Amino acid sequence: MATKVYIVYYSTYGHVEKLAEQIKKGAESVEGVEAKLWQVPETLSDEVLGKLGAPPKSDVPVITPGELAEADGLLFGFPTRYGTMAAQFQAFIDSTAAQWRTQELVGKPAGLFYSTGSQGGGQETTPLTAITLLVHHGMIFVPIGYTFGAGMFEMEKVRGGSPYGAGTYAGDGSRQPSELELDLAFHQGKYFAAISKKLKGTA
Repeated sequence: MATKVYIVYYSTYGHVEKLAEQIKKGAESVEGVEAKLWQVPETLSDEVLGKLGAPPKSDVPVITPGELAEADGLLFGFPTRYGTMAAQFQAFIDSTAAQWRTQELVGKPAGLFYSTGSQGGGQETTPLTAITLLVHHGMIFVPIGYTFGAGMFEMEKVRGGSPYGAGTYAGDGSRQPSELELDLAFHQGKYFAAISKKLKGTA
């Protein structure tokens, strides 16, 4: 049976969604892996989103907590709010009490990806603080480390991401993920999928 990787994210302006799309491509480049994109529910009204200048949501399906257990591996993505995950994603995690109680997610590999507004905006604090959600569910955190090679040591170009996972800088919202950031996201998807496949094979 195919290894199922679910890429679950929240994206206000589309930056995290672009990373998710590349991660999906990377995961699907691994033979025997099926990857699927999911959004978490929006908590803001259309009126508020309109005032924020947020674009319409894509047609990616909205996940329910119960569907998390179907995956063999889970990648979670979100923008930063004051150095931690956005409230929309936190609200979704807060709704997984039933999965925590029944321990449905224990032992599943999980990874993180994210966006921030600036270079000091939480490229490391965001995934670092998000690890608590993985710990409480008993999931296995899979960082990318320095497996991206020379791209992890790039000093001439602005690059989001860290050993914790792929990332991008949104700036005022007009900056889009760079080619290097998208390459890192593809790498994370491929790397994570390979590990998820191995872990499933030993289960």
